[in-house]
Amino acid sequence: MQYQPIVQALLEQQTELHEKLRLTRRLLPAIKAYAKELKASHEEWMGTLSEARPGSDPIENEALEIAVKELEDRLENESQVSDQEGLSLDAAMAFIKGPTSRG
Repeated sequence: MQYQPIVQALLEQQTELHEKLRLTRRLLPAIKAYAKELKASHEEWMGTLSEARPGSDPIENEALEIAVKELEDRLENESQVSDQEGLSLDAAMAFIKGPTSRG
């Protein structure tokens, strides 16, 4: 699965965050970090859905949709925070590496 193109598309939707990461030369590392997070989330959701519905049809796409939505929500939140107070590189990287919640 190619996670980096998905992440890149999501970041391009958040133009201010994308531009700040690009200008600070942190866009590629951010894409890689978010892609790694997306992959882990996708795999976790596949496991969760498999346990919840054993024997059901393939859940890979559904799990990916959930994982992408979670990441999209985080990026929107980060973009809003950066609009309000400016995005520091340290804050962006801490956000990228921060824990995710499952609910």
